[in-house]
Amino acid sequence: MFARKSAVFAAVTLLSSCAPPIQTPASLPEPEQVTPQQWAATCSEWDEWDKPAPPYLIHGSTYYVGTCGISAILVAGEGGHLLIDTGTKAGGQVVLDNVGKLGFRPNEIASILHSHEHFDHVGGHALVQRASGAHVVASPESAAVLRTGQDNAADPQYGMHDPIEPVAVDVIVGNGETVRSEAATLTAIATPGHTPGALSWTWKSCDNSGQCVDIVYADSLSPISSDTYRFSAHPDYVAAFRAGLQRLREVDCDLLLTPHPSASEMVKRAASGSLVGGMTCTQYADAVEARLDSRIAEEAGG
Repeated sequence: MFARKSAVFAAVTLLSSCAPPIQTPASLPEPEQVTPQQWAATCSEWDEWDKPAPPYLIHGSTYYVGTCGISAILVAGEGGHLLIDTGTKAGGQVVLDNVGKLGFRPNEIASILHSHEHFDHVGGHALVQRASGAHVVASPESAAVLRTGQDNAADPQYGMHDPIEPVAVDVIVGNGETVRSEAATLTAIATPGHTPGALSWTWKSCDNSGQCVDIVYADSLSPISSDTYRFSAHPDYVAAFRAGLQRLREVDCDLLLTPHPSASEMVKRAASGSLVGGMTCTQYADAVEARLDSRIAEEAGG
């Protein structure tokens, strides 16, 4: 049995209260997971957000537990697991099911982290938190969205999304701060742009053979907005956007993951049997900045 919530948080202070442990079965079904190739055969490029997908091992103790169209990443540890993103509310149930398929219990999830604060990536937070009793970790800008369920007025996509179910936030993290378990130390990278509170995450993963790689879960980052929003009218926001992209370029990045798998060719790489290699963080950031530049030029011409 795993120790209850023994993950340690660096550079932040946990609140003293958390949800009581839930009752879990004495035993779980025999663990099941597929190979990356089998997952890739199940899912297609830019697949449906809530389409169930089986879990698979990415590297070391890092697992894919999301749907075909929306990523959720579990970094397992003997004292508690770290979960990044929960998908939509419906996708959150797929995430919980996949955690169980790996042979883990929901109440072994110690902390729930996020990429960015839109319903397709954090809409399942409240569901998963109730099932697990986990601490919810958020950036300062995302915390208000999670606590109220309402979009940030500074979000380029403000007004485009339905509210999410609110969830309490226990821990606030900023750029360079870490969330730790016995298995890994995840470092937050502030990458605002797609949303004001967006975070990317990086950690070192080692497998049984002793091979270690630097994994980066880079946020979506695409410069998408409502019809009335103009990036060129918000120079400070654009500067913060570009600064986040530069941070992403500078991080060690052997294995790139993204909230939408196809944004970093995860389906193609999984089909090859390994997600190591392929698109780099620099290539990803360069592609995003080119889209941002194109968007600003389009606004100037319009």
